[in-house]
Amino acid sequence: MPDPLEAGWNKQAVCELLEENSKMRVLQCSFPPGVGHERHYHSAHFGYALSGSTFRIKDTTGIREVKVPSGTRFYNEGIEWHEVLNIGDSTAVFLIMEPK
Repeated sequence: MPDPLEAGWNKQAVCELLEENSKMRVLQCSFPPGVGHERHYHSAHFGYALSGSTFRIKDTTGIREVKVPSGTRFYNEGIEWHEVLNIGDSTAVFLIMEPK
C-alpha cells in the first residue's frame, strides 16, 4: 500500500515533498473539490489544514463525512489505511509533517 506521497488520485499526484532530511519529511497535499486521495497508510504525523473543506473518509471504522475547518491541526500515531474524497466546495490544502 502506498504512503501519502506515493498515493494520488486518478493517477495524478496530490502531495508534493516540501522538505526531507534525516529527522523529518514535510508534504503539502492539495484537494480541489471532487478530488481525493486513494487508499494509503500514514506513519506517525502532525497535520495542519492551511485551508479546509468537507471530506468523505473511508477507513477501518467505516465511512463518514468530516468538516475540516482551516487552521485545524492534528497528531496521529499512524493510520493503517484510509481514503478520502473532498466533497466540499473549496480546495483543501494540508501540511503533513512526519518525524523519522
